[in-house]
Amino acid sequence: MTKILIVDDHLSIIEGTKLILEQETDFEITVENSSLNAMNQIMLNHYDVLLFDLYMPHLNGLELSKQALAYNPDLIILIYTGFDIKPHFNLLVETGVSGFLSKTSSRDELVAGIRCALRKQVVLPLSLVRELRRPGIIADGSCSNGKVILTTMEEEILKELSKGKSTREIAVTLSMSQRSLEYNLTGLYQKFGVRTRVDTISKAKQLGLIPEEELK
Repeated sequence: MTKILIVDDHLSIIEGTKLILEQETDFEITVENSSLNAMNQIMLNHYDVLLFDLYMPHLNGLELSKQALAYNPDLIILIYTGFDIKPHFNLLVETGVSGFLSKTSSRDELVAGIRCALRKQVVLPLSLVRELRRPGIIADGSCSNGKVILTTMEEEILKELSKGKSTREIAVTLSMSQRSLEYNLTGLYQKFGVRTRVDTISKAKQLGLIPEEELK
């Protein structure tokens, strides 16, 4: 029997997914709608696969994955989300997740994704595979050699940061949630080896990544 834990703060999502996956006779599904309680479940029970929502209150899917894998590096974790994971791809892979599932997937796609993960295989959307060919998304995040390659989204965020906009203003301008923006900012900080917005702009200026006309 394959034991699966779904962690999502949306009850309708987890109940719907549970019903879909329980059609597989060898799947046993457990659900948890609080990311804060998820680690207790993981430590008290054995699960073959963990499905984590990406955006949750308290602990998001990324932070929960870090905690779970710190407890047991062999856990199979799939990020289960309705949002585009491209902006967070590097961070999630570096965390050690085993793959990604879309909440818009059909039953067959969900089942195939889980079974592939159990075989240590990954199913990726074609749109993401095409993006992986771009050097920006697979580049080494270190800027120790003075070279930083940014994704298109990171370039847009950096451009807005250089204008002195607040997090809320940037999120509105780029039509993204503040939480998604914060993930991207974390990625920028890591690439530049800094901890603040001010240092990010300073480093980007040093590396010539912000056109002079965009600097105030």
